[in-house]
Amino acid sequence: MDQNTSTNFSDLIKKSVLENFNSDISIITILLTMSIAFVIGLFIYLLYKRVFSGVLYSKSFNVSLIGMTLITALVIIAINSNLVLSLGMVGALSIVRFRTPIKDPTDLIFLFWAAVAGIVTGAGFYTLAVVGSVIVGMVLFIFIKSASFETPYLLVVNCDSAESEQAILQKLNSLVKRFNVKQKTVTDSGVEMTVEVRLGQDDPRFVNEITKLSGVSNAVLISYSGDYVSQ
Repeated sequence: MDQNTSTNFSDLIKKSVLENFNSDISIITILLTMSIAFVIGLFIYLLYKRVFSGVLYSKSFNVSLIGMTLITALVIIAINSNLVLSLGMVGALSIVRFRTPIKDPTDLIFLFWAAVAGIVTGAGFYTLAVVGSVIVGMVLFIFIKSASFETPYLLVVNCDSAESEQAILQKLNSLVKRFNVKQKTVTDSGVEMTVEVRLGQDDPRFVNEITKLSGVSNAVLISYSGDYVSQ
């Protein structure tokens, strides 16, 4: 009795595993899956382009988000079709190493989103992939855009004396929403300051007022993402 029960249980496990793999994939299923993956990838592409707030926008990175969604969906379709292929592909993918450095954590979120969207779409959960992507996109759009209302800049100013330095800080206090001195270098020829400034509106014309101050030799305004690393 116990041997029959054990045999039946083993057969049940084998049957349930084998039923989850379908080697006969219709062309309609492939086209539908890849089309949905492309639409989701295009949505990720457009959203990344819209909310990007870094210094240099990389179109190649953004296009790779579409490619990652499509390729991941294709891999999952193949894995779902054959048990042996799925085990071999998992082993092959486990030794893949990605060497490209990701400097912005937001880029990592978009990469992970593209990969997950491809996995879910390739597995056939179309509704989950579409609805989930819309929700994730709305959350990212709201929080990223709300964080960029105060446009960050780095202002590099060269002046000839401490009096000119105080005049610059007083002028900044009246022109920008808030500022913070990040670096100050004093030499025999004068003073160089690196100041982080936050603007309520994206209007960098305040630099013209700084250059008119007495003792100011030059002023350079640099747009950046908000992460400052002193060298």
